[in-house]
Amino acid sequence: MNKTFKFTALAFAVAASANVAAQEDGKPFDSWLGLHGMYYNTEETKPAPDLMDDGFGFGFEYGWRFDESWAVRGEYTVLDLDYQQVLGSKDSISGHMFGVDALYFLPDDLWYVFGGVKRQLLDENYNLANVGIGKHWDINDDVKLTTEIAAYRDFDDSYYDYSVKVGLAFPFGQSKTSSYSKPAPVVDGDSDNDGVLNSMDQCPNTPAGTQVDSKGCAVIADSDKDGVADGKDLCPDTPMNDKVDSDGCTVFDKEEVTHNLRVLFANESAEVAEPHSADIEDFVAFFKRYGKTEAVIEGHASAPGTESYNMELSERRAEAFKNVLVNEYGIDASRLSTEGFGESELLMEGSSAEANRVNRRISIRVTAIVEVPEKR
Repeated sequence: MNKTFKFTALAFAVAASANVAAQEDGKPFDSWLGLHGMYYNTEETKPAPDLMDDGFGFGFEYGWRFDESWAVRGEYTVLDLDYQQVLGSKDSISGHMFGVDALYFLPDDLWYVFGGVKRQLLDENYNLANVGIGKHWDINDDVKLTTEIAAYRDFDDSYYDYSVKVGLAFPFGQSKTSSYSKPAPVVDGDSDNDGVLNSMDQCPNTPAGTQVDSKGCAVIADSDKDGVADGKDLCPDTPMNDKVDSDGCTVFDKEEVTHNLRVLFANESAEVAEPHSADIEDFVAFFKRYGKTEAVIEGHASAPGTESYNMELSERRAEAFKNVLVNEYGIDASRLSTEGFGESELLMEGSSAEANRVNRRISIRVTAIVEVPEKR
């Protein structure tokens, strides 16, 4: 046992010097050195070569924590185990145990669990698998108290051993503000005085007096609900269903519209019999709505009579209807022209009463290209 205590003293000295050097370097935390004492209990039937009992050990470990949750370590322990039966004057056996473990740290370092492999060099050699649970208890920034319990299983003979370990760990390569320490609590406030706390404010520099939403961003007024803010809307009263451009104005498609009118005349007459008929008034409304359009009034005659007479009659009929539009409805005369076709474009061939009736006529056709609002 004297060798064991000498070894332990040497390990304490190495750990202390490494810890001092680490504090000077100020490295991010990634390693620790540990010293421990161990109570070790063997299975009652485990021979070495006689039956072994419990005992104690002293040792050290080196660990490397490569992220917040995981670490690996190497461990070395000097064991001194008792025999259940005394052979001569020898009542105990001394040896060594060494191996490696993987460690998983629970959130906030509440506990850690570990597992690994060990080899024991006693009177006989043993290869073991081990699992356990432990904790690093903070004493101060430089020292932690280590407690562990572990179970071991012999690969060859299925023996089960157990141990309890208590020791000290000296972290190094870490400043006092470790990457694993909890961040300092943030004192919340309202920097831009908009009524929304900084932690919730997605627009932290809102000008004073601006109306904001629950995220601290300005509420943008849009009176006609067209998606363009009032301050940028050049057409503030756009209909709800109209598609708008970036200025908030209705987007139009061009479309062709047409209106046809036919007015019949009495035999050999150029007088418009019903100048205020519904058909004529509908035409006038259309013509006035599309004020940039122009129209040609076409005059026609039926087949009876000479060709020259019918031509002259058709021209008079076209002029007569033009006068109605100008004098009765106030249509600008410059938008109207007339043309006589005589009997050259009959709607119905022959000289029957019905043919003569439909052929005594004027016709007018107006076509306009208009803009129709696109719908959302």
